[in-house]
Amino acid sequence: MGSMPTPEISLDTARALTLRAQGLQHPTFRTAMKTDVLAVIDRNGIWQIDTINIVARSPYFALWSRLGAYPPAWLDELLAEGRLFEYWAHAACFIPITQYPYHRRMMIERLRHHRYEAWYNDHKTDADTILQHVQNNGAVRSADFERKDGKKGTWWDWKIEKDALEHWLAIGEMMVARRDKFQRVYDLRERVLPGWSDDQVPSLDESIRYFTLKSVQALGITQSAWVPDFYRLPKVATARAIQRLLSEGQITEINVEGWAEPALVSAEARELLIEHPMELAPTFTTLLSPFDSLIWDRKRAREMFNYDFSIECYLPAGKRKYGYYLLSVLHRGSLVARLDAKAHRQEGIFEVKSFYWEPQVQTNPLMLDEIRTAIQNCADWHKTPEVRYPESTTIFQ
Repeated sequence: MGSMPTPEISLDTARALTLRAQGLQHPTFRTAMKTDVLAVIDRNGIWQIDTINIVARSPYFALWSRLGAYPPAWLDELLAEGRLFEYWAHAACFIPITQYPYHRRMMIERLRHHRYEAWYNDHKTDADTILQHVQNNGAVRSADFERKDGKKGTWWDWKIEKDALEHWLAIGEMMVARRDKFQRVYDLRERVLPGWSDDQVPSLDESIRYFTLKSVQALGITQSAWVPDFYRLPKVATARAIQRLLSEGQITEINVEGWAEPALVSAEARELLIEHPMELAPTFTTLLSPFDSLIWDRKRAREMFNYDFSIECYLPAGKRKYGYYLLSVLHRGSLVARLDAKAHRQEGIFEVKSFYWEPQVQTNPLMLDEIRTAIQNCADWHKTPEVRYPESTTIFQ
């Protein structure tokens, strides 16, 4: 008797599975609570941090995209309460504290990387002085140390104290205790996470397995080649973890119309396809930060949503095609447009500097109304309630 054939689903159904996993399938019709913030981040696994505040900073904005109006301070409070911690995963991320043992394994692995050892050997006196300062005086910000080389700091041209703090954070001797006006406040791990022992650290194989399963769950449905990017995992080890999870039945394969190889879904997603397929149709319209986990993998965004997106704020002005800070418009399962936005907080104005439909998008009055409402809701939450569109754009007037 042969094995059961692998079922096939449409690309629209695959998109719906992804949107459900990402919390972008249906709008919420109740007032958000603080526990919802933690639940969203826990479901997604990791929550990318970015400092650009042309509109709301990305971690706060991405929560609004899913929860609607909520107090951004809740995210800061969850970090200060120790229910989240900060570490490098896909990028700099807020992460549920329940994941700490697995990330601690990755910190230990980082100690084996020559570049960490080499940097420390070259800066041992400065690094040890900073560690001793925190041990003796308590939590610090990088801003607490005056720059002495006469340079003005940029994103990556850090003063030595910042480099040292980030070194101790990367290898796990320090943690981010809280944020003060979005600046990291560093302290010793033993004070941020008292009672921790490295005896609780799982093996590297078990950690890779954990991150691989979390990636498949967070993506809803995925090609195997997309899995390593989510947590920035080593490709060979991730491939082994995928095979292990398939043999355990934790994930399963499914064909997607037009894809050359079978996709991966969690056991929960497969059950949903079988038991409750009618619940999948997406009904949500919202705006997405350029750093949103739905689109941070550019290849996945192209293949899944036929959406070619890049973060243009890092490009010189002359090379930008659409604008500096691009918000993507998600409408009922499709990425239909992008807009260049800027919040003028003192004036209470939310400026839509430009708006671009995706090719082949057919608009209708309901779509226009839902997108206009999403933009207004974003502006209201951001306390910039006066929305201004470019003079040449009349579709939302």
